[in-house]
Amino acid sequence: MTAISRAFVGARIHDGVDLHDNHAFVVYADRSRGITPRGDLPSDCRTEKLPGGIIAPGFVDLQINGGGGVMFNDDQSVEALRTIATAHASIGTAAVLPTLITDTPERMKAAIAATEQAIAERVEGVAGIHLEGPHLSVARKGAHDPSLIRPMGDDDLAIVLRAAERLPNVMMTVAPENTTNAQIRTMADAGVIVSLGHTDADFETCMAAFDAGARCVTHLFNAMSQLGSREPGLVGATLARDDIYAGLIADGIHVHPTMIRIALAAARKSERIMLVTDAMATAGSQITGFTLNGREVIRKDQQLTLSDGTLAGADLEMTQALSTMVNSVGDHISDAIRRATATPMSLLRGFASTHPLLETKLPPNYLQDDLTTVVRLPI
Repeated sequence: MTAISRAFVGARIHDGVDLHDNHAFVVYADRSRGITPRGDLPSDCRTEKLPGGIIAPGFVDLQINGGGGVMFNDDQSVEALRTIATAHASIGTAAVLPTLITDTPERMKAAIAATEQAIAERVEGVAGIHLEGPHLSVARKGAHDPSLIRPMGDDDLAIVLRAAERLPNVMMTVAPENTTNAQIRTMADAGVIVSLGHTDADFETCMAAFDAGARCVTHLFNAMSQLGSREPGLVGATLARDDIYAGLIADGIHVHPTMIRIALAAARKSERIMLVTDAMATAGSQITGFTLNGREVIRKDQQLTLSDGTLAGADLEMTQALSTMVNSVGDHISDAIRRATATPMSLLRGFASTHPLLETKLPPNYLQDDLTTVVRLPI
C-alpha cells in the first residue's frame, strides 16, 4: 500500500456524498487522496491540524455564463474559457459547463469549437458546454433576446449532435414549445443532457418531454410554468418525477427560501435537486455591469438586472448558495454540499465519475465554518 505523505485533521470531511467526523484527509506518496479514520494514521505521519471547518470536493456548476469580467456570449475563445474557469476556480468551483445564452447559429458553432479546443488544451475545469437556448418560449424568455429565439430546425439539431460527438458533455436547455419530442429523443440518444427550461408548457407536455429523454430542469421555478392547483406546470412535473434532476439558484432572490424548503419536501427524490449559480461575467470580479446581446446588465444589491428590472443571471457564488441552503432553507450541510458536488457530477461524463469525489481529480476545498469562505488545501 502506498505510504501516506501528509494528513489533514481537525476538520470534518465530505466526500461528495457523506460527511465524515473524526477522519483524516490523506495525501499518499503517489499523490492520490483518500479518507481514513483518524485513529488509523501512522504515528510518524506528517499531520496538519485545521481549526474546524469542512474539507469538501471542489464544486461542480453546470450553468455559468461568464466570470472574471468575461461573458461567453461576447467571446467564444479558448482564452475566454480559461479566464472564466480560472475565475470560478478562485471561488471554489472545480468543474464547469460554460453556458451560451440564446444566440445565433454562428456563435453556437464558435462556442462549441472553443470548448473542444479548451478541452484539448486541458484548460482546467472545463467539462463541456451548456447551450441555454435558443429553442425556448418567448413567453418565458427572461433575459434572453426574443429576436434570437426560434424553433429547432434540422440544421439546429445537427449542430447539437455534432457537438455531442466532439465534446464529453453537452447540456441543452429547450422548451417543448420550440422542440419536438422526436428531437428530444434524438438528442438524448446521442448523449446530450436535455434540460427543460424557459417554457410555458403544461404538465402533460412536460411529462411527455421527460418520457422522450429530457432528464433535467434549468433553474427550477424561474422562467417556467408554475405549480397551480389545477395545472401543475413544469414545477409540478419536476417534483412528481423520481428520475429528473433540477438546477436551483439559491441566492434568496430567484427563489424564496420557503419555496425551496417546500420543493425539497415535495420532490420524489430531493437529492436530485442541485445547486447552480447561473453566474455572469461578474463572478470572481469587481465589475459593476456588462452587456448581454447589446443590452446593459446592472450589478446592484447582489442582483443582476436589465434596465427594466428583469433578472439577468445571478450575482452568486456557490459558497453563498450553500449558506442560503443551510442557514435560510434549513437543508442539512451534508445534503447541501452534495447538491454542489456529487449530484451535478453524476450527470457528467469523462471528467470524474467515481466516489468518493475526493479520490478523483477534483481538487478539495476547505470551507470555513461560515460556509461563505473557501480556500484550497495546500497540497
